[in-house]
Amino acid sequence: MSTPDPLSPDALRWTCDPDSLGFTTTDELEPVHGVVCQDHAVEALRFGLEIDAPGQNVFVRGLVGTGRLTLVRDHLATLTTARPQASDQLYAHDFAAPDRPRRIAVPRGRGRALVDAIDALCAFIADDLHEVVTPDAIADERQAIQQQVDVEVRALREPLEAQLAAEGLALAYEQPQDGPPRPVLLPLVDGEPATPDAVQAAVEAGTLTQQDLQALQLRARGMAAAAKAFHAKAAAIAARHRAALGDALRSLAAAALEEAGRPIVEAFPEAASHVRAIVEDVLASRLGSLDEPDFVQLYALNPIGVHSEGDPERPVIIENAPSVQSLLGAIDPVPGPDGRPQAGHMALHGGSLLQADGGTLIVDARELAQTPGAWKALTRTLRTGQIELTPGERAPSTLRQPCIKPEPLPVNVKVVLLGNHGVYMALDAQDPDFKNLFKVLVDFDDVLPRTPESCLLVSRVLARIAQREALPPLTAGAVAGLLEHSSRIAAQPERLTARFGRVVDLAREAVWLARRDERSEVGAQDVTAAIARTKSRAGQPGRLFRERVLRGVLRIETEGHRVGQINGLAVTRAGQLTYGFPSRITATVAPGAEGTLDIEGAAELSGQIHTKAFHILQGLMRTLLRPEHPLAFAASIAFEQSYGGIDGDSASGAEACCLLSAISGVPLDQGIAMTGAVDQHGHVQAVGAVNEKIEGFFDTCVATGLTGRQGCILPLANAGDLNLRPDVVAAAREGRFRVWAVSELSEALTLLTGKPSDEVVQAARSGARHLFELGH
Repeated sequence: MSTPDPLSPDALRWTCDPDSLGFTTTDELEPVHGVVCQDHAVEALRFGLEIDAPGQNVFVRGLVGTGRLTLVRDHLATLTTARPQASDQLYAHDFAAPDRPRRIAVPRGRGRALVDAIDALCAFIADDLHEVVTPDAIADERQAIQQQVDVEVRALREPLEAQLAAEGLALAYEQPQDGPPRPVLLPLVDGEPATPDAVQAAVEAGTLTQQDLQALQLRARGMAAAAKAFHAKAAAIAARHRAALGDALRSLAAAALEEAGRPIVEAFPEAASHVRAIVEDVLASRLGSLDEPDFVQLYALNPIGVHSEGDPERPVIIENAPSVQSLLGAIDPVPGPDGRPQAGHMALHGGSLLQADGGTLIVDARELAQTPGAWKALTRTLRTGQIELTPGERAPSTLRQPCIKPEPLPVNVKVVLLGNHGVYMALDAQDPDFKNLFKVLVDFDDVLPRTPESCLLVSRVLARIAQREALPPLTAGAVAGLLEHSSRIAAQPERLTARFGRVVDLAREAVWLARRDERSEVGAQDVTAAIARTKSRAGQPGRLFRERVLRGVLRIETEGHRVGQINGLAVTRAGQLTYGFPSRITATVAPGAEGTLDIEGAAELSGQIHTKAFHILQGLMRTLLRPEHPLAFAASIAFEQSYGGIDGDSASGAEACCLLSAISGVPLDQGIAMTGAVDQHGHVQAVGAVNEKIEGFFDTCVATGLTGRQGCILPLANAGDLNLRPDVVAAAREGRFRVWAVSELSEALTLLTGKPSDEVVQAARSGARHLFELGH
C-alpha cells in the first residue's frame, strides 16, 4: 500500500472572504429580529404554545446559546390562543374549619375591589358598630323589659316578705368579698331589720331576751329554703332580662351588618357566604369586644392571585430558581402570643404557577430536576390542574409548623421547559408521566448550513446586537473572522454554529479591544486578538503541560522511533473551551496466556466507552492476525503518566497500532500522533475535538522543536471538520507540519512505520506465533 498524502493546507481551514459578504460594515445591514435558521423549531413551538389540550406542554431541547429563550419570548409576544383567562383567587378564613382556608374566585380584575370592600366592612365593625349597638339605642326595649322584670319579681317578693314579717323576719342581701350578693334573713327589732350587732345590743339592753332570739333564729332557719327559692327565681328573671337585652342588641347589630354587607353581596355573589360568616361570628362572639382589633385579620381576604389593570392577559413567567416553594407558594407562620408559630389564611403566598395562571411558565429543566421535590410538585399540578400546598412541602424549620391545608387552587398554565438532550432523556427515563405531560418536543439545531444566505443572516444578527447595545459597527473583515470561528465551533463540514451566544460574546470582546484602542470600528485584528485572548485566559493547563514536557517531568517524545510506543491525542476542558494534548501510550508483550490487559481498566480508571473500545481492540487483533492457533500471549496497554480517569474510544486506533508494534517489533514514528476510533475490521471512525487535538500536538512540537516531519493522523470522516488555527495552517503550507486523513488502520500503520502495512501485519503474525510457541 502506498503512503497516504497529507491534506492540502487549504483543506485545513475554511476561510471567509470579506468581499463575498457584500457590505463594508454592519451599519449597512438591516438587523434581523428573532431566531434565524430554526424553521422546524419555530413551527413546533407555535403549535405547542397555541394548542389548548391536556398534556400539550412543551420541552424546548437544545444547547444554551441557540436562542431557545429568545424564540419562546418572541412567539409568546404575538400569541393567540383560546385558553380562558385566569380568575382572581383569594383565600378566606373558614370559621367551620379554621385549619382549612377556603378559596374565593371572582372575575379577573375584581379581586382587589373585593378585598377593599371586605376591609371597609371590617373597618365599620371595628370603628363604627359600637356606636350603633349602644344601650341608648334600645332604651325603650330596656325600659319595657325592666318593667316586666319588676312586676315578676314583685309578685314573688311580696308574699315572701309578708310571710317573713309574720315570723318576725326580713329579707336582705349581703355582699361577700368575692362573688355575687346572697340573700340573708334578719330579725325584726322594733319593727326594723336588725344586723347582728344591733341584735346583740338589743339583748344587752334587755329589749330582746335570749329565748326570743333563739326563737327568731329557729324561724329563720325554717324560712331559709323559701328565701333561696325566691333568690333563684329572681336571678332567672334577671337572666331572661339580660338575654332579651342581648337579643335586642344583636338584632340591632344584625340589621346594621346586613346593611353594610349588602353592597358586597350584590357586587360579589361569590363572597356571600364569607360575608354571612363574618356577620354570624360578630353576633356570636364579638359584640362585647369590638375594641380588640385581632378579628380584623380573621375577616380580611388574602389576595393570593389577583390581577390589576394593565396586567397582561396571558402572563409569561420565567422561573429561574424552581423549588417547591417558588412554584407552588409558601406558608409563612408568625409567632403567636405564646411564642409558638401560628398560621392562617393570611400567611399563604402564591408561587410562579399561580402567577402564570392563564399564561405560560418557562422553567430551566436542569434546575428543576436538580431541586428536591420541585419536579414532583410541578408534575402533580399539571396532572390535577390544581395547586395544592401540603404540610410536607413547606420550608424546613426547627419550629413545629402549624397544620394548615388550604383549599386547592385551580390553574390552567402552559409550561415550557428549556433543556438539553441529556436532561430530556433523563426525565423520559425516570418519570413515566413525562411523555404524557410534555407531548410537544421543540428541537433546536446547534448548527446551520454554511451558505452565503446563512452567513448574511449571521451578519444581520450581529448588526442587531450592535444596534441594540449601541456598539460600534463591525467591519466585513471582523464579521468574516467571527464566521470562521463559528465554523470552528460547529466542527462539522459546511456548517456554522447556531449557538450565537458564543459568537456574540467574542464580538463583545472585540468591541472592547477596539474601544480600548480608540477605534470607531471593530476590525478583523480585534476579532483575531479576542480569539487569542479567550484561549489564553483558560490556557494555563496547556502551558503547564508544555513546561513539564520541556523539563522532562512528562515524558513525551516528538521525534525518533520506538517499539510499542505512540502519541495518542486527548482533550481537557476549561469552561466552554477545549484543549488538546498528546498522551504517551505504551504496550508490552510476553509469552503467556493472560491475554491483553488494559491497565487503566485494571486500575478502575477506565470509563465504559473506553472499556468497550478495548474489547473491540481484541476483536481487531483476531481479524488482523488471523491466527491458526489461540492468541496466547500476555500483553498490557497503558496511558503513561495518566493519573485520572479516561473514557472514550478516540485512542483505540492508536492503541491498536501500539500493540501491533509491540508484537511485531516494528518501531513507530514518535513525530506522528494519532486520533481515531477503530472497529473490529480495522475501519477508522470519526471522533470529536480533532481541531483541538491537532493543535495540542502542534504546540507541543513547537515547544520541543519542529523538525518538518511531524504531524497528526485523523479519521477521514473528520477531514471536513477541520478549522485549524492560522499558525498551524501556515506551518503546513511551509512543509513544517502535516495532517493525514485515513479511513483504514492499514493506512495509519504505513504512515507510522514507514513500511507497507502488510509487512507490519505479517511481522505481527510471526511475533504472535513465536510468543505462542514460547508459551507452550
